[in-house]
Amino acid sequence: MNATKQTSLGYFFALFTVVVWGTTFVASKQLLAVYTPARIMLMRFVLAYLALWIIRPRPLKLPWKTELRFLVLGVSGCSLYFLTENTALLYTTAANVSIIVSAAPIFTAILAHFMIDEKFHRNTLFGFLVAFAGVVLVVCNGAFVLHLSPMGDLLALLAACCWAVYSVLLRRTAADLDPILVTRRTMLWGMITAIPMSIPGGAFTLSPLSSPLLAFDLLFLGLIGSALCYVLWAKAFTLLGVVPTNNCIYLIPFVTIVAAHFTLKEPISAAAILGAGLITAGVVLAQRRKIDDGAPKAELSEET
Repeated sequence: MNATKQTSLGYFFALFTVVVWGTTFVASKQLLAVYTPARIMLMRFVLAYLALWIIRPRPLKLPWKTELRFLVLGVSGCSLYFLTENTALLYTTAANVSIIVSAAPIFTAILAHFMIDEKFHRNTLFGFLVAFAGVVLVVCNGAFVLHLSPMGDLLALLAACCWAVYSVLLRRTAADLDPILVTRRTMLWGMITAIPMSIPGGAFTLSPLSSPLLAFDLLFLGLIGSALCYVLWAKAFTLLGVVPTNNCIYLIPFVTIVAAHFTLKEPISAAAILGAGLITAGVVLAQRRKIDDGAPKAELSEET
């Protein structure tokens, strides 16, 4: 595969994933009427793990150091990430959480600069500033009211940092492993570490899933939002690199409000449309490199 096709395929995987992840908030909102966030998280990980076992029914034996790295991947990219993000919503506004979590790409770029061979470029910072301004417009959606809440905002910041750690470790771990096996092992540890988080909340029952809508929501979260998209995200990393892939995350808030507009009849303001334009411009700017840098590297470290 030549470099142009490789890059195009990588962006296709990344953009498909952010579109799906942007719509998962709608599915989660409907499930939250009957389940706690932790239980939704656990059920989607179980579904994803089982689906990936069916697709690739092959044991994965790893050295203990690599297994420990997968444990950190499962915590930072699955259980702790979702726990901090969802708990933040209890202490601060959804707008604050969305804006702060959208800073994950810049944290990833900084971490990648020191831990892997992806140097921090000036355009990465400029692109972040433009895209982040767009995120603020999209999330506010015409209502410019932000409230500081130290506990909630700190938890949202922790969620963004968790995603940065997950991204960089994934880049280093998935060098010579099948992305399906990488995702399956990550989901296993995400599922295991999510179990104690899901215990509070009273008796657990699957009876609400007799509703076709809620059953579809859960299947969508588990099979598409988790199993498929985590695999595609890992593959995008191998084709584009961690920083260019993560820059696509800026698009998620706009995807969410568009999905909410058509499914939940929530309005879209002119400010959100302007924000979408800024996000797109910021993503494009962040991907630019000096001519002498060459094309984004597709190779991964051989370290496991």
